[in-house]
Amino acid sequence: MNRPYDATERALRKLSATGSDLSKPMEIEFFVTVPSATAGERIALSANNLGFDTSVDSDDETGSWTCYCAKVMLPTHSDITKAELELDKIAKPFAGYVDGFGSFGNAK
Repeated sequence: MNRPYDATERALRKLSATGSDLSKPMEIEFFVTVPSATAGERIALSANNLGFDTSVDSDDETGSWTCYCAKVMLPTHSDITKAELELDKIAKPFAGYVDGFGSFGNAK
């Protein structure tokens, strides 16, 4: 199956190039931009119910808020896309949106 060459694919290729095994689980952290701490906490509660470990933090320089949602999962394009869609769905009512993901990978 051909995967789209998009930001998710580029990130997965970078993880692989730095020694991570994409056939094994790793912690993936999704960044959900939110308008306030209250919105972030509400999104975090819903994300916790979906199995994500969450935290909400503000950027001292910009004052912007982010809800961090982490989960150990297989780093596949489809699973990451599915997680992003789930998080977008719970964030939208609070004027939030997924703004990417990151991982330290699983390289030893």
